[in-house]
This record gives sequence, C-alpha cells and structure tokens, in this order.
Amino acid sequence: MSNPAVRVVELSSPFTRFAGRLLVGLGHEVVLVEPEEGDATRRELNGDAFAHWHAGKRSVTPKSPGELRRLLEGADVLLDGTPDGAPEVVAGLDHLVHIRVTPFGTVGPRSHWQGTDLVVAALGGMLAQVGDPDGPPLRLPENQAEQLAGVHAAIAALLGLRARRAGPGQLADVSAQACVAAALEAGTLAYLHEDRVPARPGRVHPLVPHGLFQAADGYLGGGLGGSPRMWDALLDWLREEGAEGDLAEPRWQDPVERKKHQDHLFEVVQDFAGRWPKARFAELAQARKLPWAAVDLPQEMSDNPQLAARDFFTRVRGRTDLGFPFAFPEGHRIKELDVPDLGADRRLLHERRPVPRVEAAREPARPALHGLRVLDLTWVLAGPYCTKVLADHGADVIKVESLGRPDPTRFAPFMHLSRGAHTDPNTNGYFNEVNRNKRSLALDTRTEDGIAVLRDLIASCDVLVENFSATVMTKLGLGYDTLREINPRLVYVSMSGMGHTGPRSGWVSYADTVSASSGLTGLTGWGPDDVVGVIYGHGDIVAGLQAALATLAALEHREQTGRGQHIDLSQLEAIASHLGTSLLHPSEPAGNTHPQWSPQGVYRCLGADRWLAVSVRDDTEWAALCTAIGRPDLATDERTRTAQARRRHTDLVDDALATWARSQPADAAAEVLQASGVPAGAVQDGRDLVEYDPQLRARGFYVRAEHPVAGAFLHEGPPVRLTRTPGGVRKAAPVLGADTDDVLRDVAGLPPERIRRLRERGVLR
Repeated sequence: MSNPAVRVVELSSPFTRFAGRLLVGLGHEVVLVEPEEGDATRRELNGDAFAHWHAGKRSVTPKSPGELRRLLEGADVLLDGTPDGAPEVVAGLDHLVHIRVTPFGTVGPRSHWQGTDLVVAALGGMLAQVGDPDGPPLRLPENQAEQLAGVHAAIAALLGLRARRAGPGQLADVSAQACVAAALEAGTLAYLHEDRVPARPGRVHPLVPHGLFQAADGYLGGGLGGSPRMWDALLDWLREEGAEGDLAEPRWQDPVERKKHQDHLFEVVQDFAGRWPKARFAELAQARKLPWAAVDLPQEMSDNPQLAARDFFTRVRGRTDLGFPFAFPEGHRIKELDVPDLGADRRLLHERRPVPRVEAAREPARPALHGLRVLDLTWVLAGPYCTKVLADHGADVIKVESLGRPDPTRFAPFMHLSRGAHTDPNTNGYFNEVNRNKRSLALDTRTEDGIAVLRDLIASCDVLVENFSATVMTKLGLGYDTLREINPRLVYVSMSGMGHTGPRSGWVSYADTVSASSGLTGLTGWGPDDVVGVIYGHGDIVAGLQAALATLAALEHREQTGRGQHIDLSQLEAIASHLGTSLLHPSEPAGNTHPQWSPQGVYRCLGADRWLAVSVRDDTEWAALCTAIGRPDLATDERTRTAQARRRHTDLVDDALATWARSQPADAAAEVLQASGVPAGAVQDGRDLVEYDPQLRARGFYVRAEHPVAGAFLHEGPPVRLTRTPGGVRKAAPVLGADTDDVLRDVAGLPPERIRRLRERGVLR
C-alpha cells in the first residue's frame, strides 16, 4: 500500500505563496487556508494574482481555531506566513514540519519589523546591486525577494520531511532578508575578501565582460565571453562584417588589456550590435557559439521555441501561465491547474486523516542530509550554489575538479576575490564561499582512467549534479542511460542553460543571457525605453536553489519508488518560473513602483549614496507616515487621501517624502517609520550587511571559518534554520585536490597501488 500524498497546509503571505506553488508542482496536496472574505490575491489584478499563486491548491475557510487544529492534526507540513506563528493551533503537534516564513526571521531585534518585497530587497542587499551608479537603486521585478524566500521555504519543507523519518517534526525559521543576503553573488564577497564595496554596475557586469546592449529593435544580453575561443570567434565575426575597428590589433589578444579598456571594446561591439534586430543577432551569435540572447518581455515568452518545445507552460482557466522550474517526477509536466473556489474543500476540515506517525529520535540530531553522498561535477556559480545548499545541510559533497577544465572561480583573475595575489587557486573568495563544506578530488576526466574513476564514484553516490552544456556528459560516455546502468538509484541533476532537449539545447548560456531570455531583464528598468537589466548572477542563484529543491524532491520520490531519475533542469525555465503574474497580467518596466500601493519607492537620504525604501500598503499606513514625517495635512488632503488619488498626484507625494528623507540618516528614517507601522528600510550594501545590520548579527548569519591557505574569513550562513537538525558552515572550502586519496580509497574503493599508478600517469593531482 502506497503512502498517502504529503499534505501541506498553507497560511499564506506574500513570502509563502511561491513555496505553496512549488509544492503543488512537486505533486503535494496543498491546502490554502483563507479568511471568510478570501485571500487578498483574489482581489488583485482582476483575480490573476490568485490564479497564478494558488491554482492547484485546495481552499478551506475555517470558522474556528478548532477546525484549523483538526486540519493540522492530519497534515505533514505547515507553511506559515502569519506574524505570530499560530501558537494556539500547533501546540503539541510533534509530527508537524512547521515552516515559519517572515520578512526578518522569528528572533532578533527587527523580527517585528514590517517587510514588503521592496523593503526586504533593500535591507537584504539586492537593491544596492541593481541600477546606475549615479542613480537610485532599482528593484528586480515580480517580487524576487519574496520568491527567494518561497523557494527556501519549499527546500525547508523537504528537509524537514526527510529528517522526520528519523525523529519528530520541527520548526524551520526562514528569514526573507537572509535569503536575499545569501543570493548576492559577489556583492558581499567583494567586501569580505577585498575590503571593497562595488558600485551599482548599471548595464555592465562587475566581474565578467558582459552587459546590456542596444539592438535595432530592443536590447541584447551578452558580451565578450569567458574564453579565448569566444573572443577569437567574436573578432572573426566583426572582421567578416568590417566592423572590427581597432580590435584586430595584437594588444587586444591580452585578456588583461581587454578588461582594462573594456569600455572601448563595448563601444565597438555596440556599434555592430545596433545594426541588427535582437533575435537575428542572437541567432547569428549562437551559431558561432557566442553567449548572446535577445532581451524578451514576458509576453514574448510564448514565442520562445525552446520553452514551447519543452512544454514549459501550464494552463490556468484556459489561459497560458508560467510552468514550474523543472519537470517532475521522471520528466512529467503539469499541463493544467484548476483555480479553487473560496472554501470549496470545506469537507477537509472534518475528515479524519491519519496522524503521521512520529518516532523518537534514534540518534543524536544531525543535519537533515547526513549520510547523503553527492558527486559534484559543477563549476562557476549555478551548480556549486545547488551543491552548497546540500552540503550546508549535511550531505557529503565531493567536488570533482577537472585538471583539463578548471573552475574559473579558482583560476580566472577577473573572478578572483582576494586581498592577496590573484594567482593562487586556493585563495579565491568567490570559490571558497560556494564550495564550503565540500571535499575536493582533482581528476583529469579527459583520460580513460579518469572516466573509469568517475564510474566507480557514481556507483557509490546518491546524487550527481553537473551544469555543463547539454552534450558534455554524453561525449564523456556518461549519458543518463549509462548512469542508470551504473547506479539505478542515482538522482542525476543536469543544469544546462536551456536543457538537454529542444531546438536551443546547444545555445551557450551565461546568467545574464538566461535572464535576458526569461523576461526578467526586460522588466528591470524605469520604462520600456530605459531598461537597466539584471547584470549580476541572480539567474544562476535561482537555478541553483531550484536544482537543490529538485534534488530533495527526487530523493523523496526514490524513498517511495526505489528509483532514481534524471532531473533535466533548464536554467531558463528555472528563472522564468520566477516571473510571477507577468504572463497572466502583462506589464512593462516600472521602476520601484507598485501596481496598487502608493507611495512605494526609494528616496535619497543624508550621506553619499544613502537611500531609504518605503512601501505604503493602505490608507492607515499612509496616515501614519504623514504623521511621522510631520505632514499630517496630507492624510486628509483629497489629492492624497486614497491610494488611487496618490497615484494621480505622485509628484506631490514623492516630493513630501523625499524632502523629509533627504535630511535623515537612512537607518534612523527607517526606524521612525517602522515605529509607526510603515514598512521601510535602508538600502544596504555588503559593508552594511556585515558590519552594521543588527538583525543579521543577532541571528549569527555571518559565520567565521578557518581556511588552510586563505586564513579565517566570514561566510554567508544558510538562510534556513532548522531547530532539530540544523545545517551550517562546518568547514571552509577545500584546497584543490586535498581529499583525492581519501575519496578514492573510502568512496571508490580503490587500492593504494591503483591510486599510485593513477598519480604517476598524471590522472590525479
């Protein structure tokens, strides 16, 4: 007899609703608890908000705490976005995996602060990384801070379910601010490892030679690429078209020279790109294996042949909506979702579902993934971020470092974050952050001996993760059919940019080009003709988180069926799934504004580049803000009394708030507004997060660990805090090849003589 489906009860908030949607996509039964008047999203965007966030869920409207308690007695997971954690209905339910998702976490001096997507993005460091260096910070569209919290909450749910097999349920405390602070790519790492706070990059990536370019009919994402081959191919193309300018001169063959004079190179490339329609330029570039993509708006996504070929989209009320970040289980796609009527599933409040059996803990509490072995063939950011999540929660992650294809974050000078020389592969802060808690095996996979060692390791591992381009594993003789023969229980997670199937599976992808294709870049700006784009690796981090979620889901599926599977995760689909309501309710770039609330924006404060983010969600908060800034007259002024009126008179509203903020320190201004119940927060950069943020400090977010070569430094801690089986930063990243002999002996089972021969042949480092 099969086990009943996991039941998730959702007490919804903007920071939990994406988690509920993701768990629907994994096949769990998600029961949405609504008030009698219905969830607020039923009244947003003509109901499109509810259709997107809550399609596929069940709906109940409990009339008493007792009815909710009865529902929870038969539930497995409580996805809880309430401010207080519903203590009266969860007491004594030891079987429950209780996921609290709040703007700032359940403990700490700011745990009571009001948070919106904009305010959390500001206090978490995201806003400081988007926008022009001499202009205001800019939010990422479609509530990316909320969605980062949501995917972490879904991960927490699966971690809790896995841990429950060896003991009771537990509480998971998910801070949305910490989720954002852990997702900044190099934003904080530059301060931790180079004492440097990068300026907002505008339309140019701060590390790699990529950015946003104008095409004849829109925008393009791309650049010079990351290898000598890509530079040569781009230069050949420019020569063929007579557009190379002075770039054929020998000095430009030096990557240091190209980086030093990047502005000039970009001008030449821009002159060339501006001649072409965006789609045609991208196609011609990709034919040369160059990483370029057209910047599409969400309403253009349905014409993307890759998404269509892979059946990414789902249907909701007869309309096309975003699909899920990966096909699950075993390649299955959800084709259609029903939208529940209010309270349609009231019978669930009265049925007697068996209470999940809870066993006493059989051993001292260990991290939730203790005993899991992961073979990590990933590099750069998206893949290592996935395996970092797994390692943080106790998995034994073995990073295979190919001597023939070294990780650029160990070796590339332009990605090397360090106070010392940028030539030591063991001192790069970028690499050391995303590879903590792992082991390192240095192996030459270009040789038959190296592949034979890989096969031995695969046979002894639970999970294999790689983020190569689509054909690499097959060329190594390790396509999924072969992997399944070696280890039928293996969970194989591939993370190519476009996925392993479809007409664009061979496209070369970087985080910025994936964001361009997904619609996220096209919505990031001040208006249709003023797109700024997503320049840092947000897409890589989203893909890494979704791959971690996919891994945990596949392991749960294996528990039920005994079968492993191939998760063919497309980074494009992963980030496209974070585009919220933009397909059901198309929009254009709108800066920091909100479609219903007013005011919402970012205002300059006292000091150089100091800013305050403010969201006013209703007229009560507006009245409180007016009193706090010394303008009580505006609360009753007919021009500003309602949100609709305030949107018509934005100059009056923004001038009043901007005048007050300009004379205030940002932190002090935020405290004044928060004391009045108004969501507000300073826009924080890496230095602010590490040195001054009282909430992150109280939660112990930054964790010191000693690296054998780089010395002691702070790491970004895991945003998910499990009370019974906590994860954490247990050890710093490994020195290159430090664990080669141990892994080959203890995991692959190789005798000392074979290890010696492999080293003599140069297969090992």
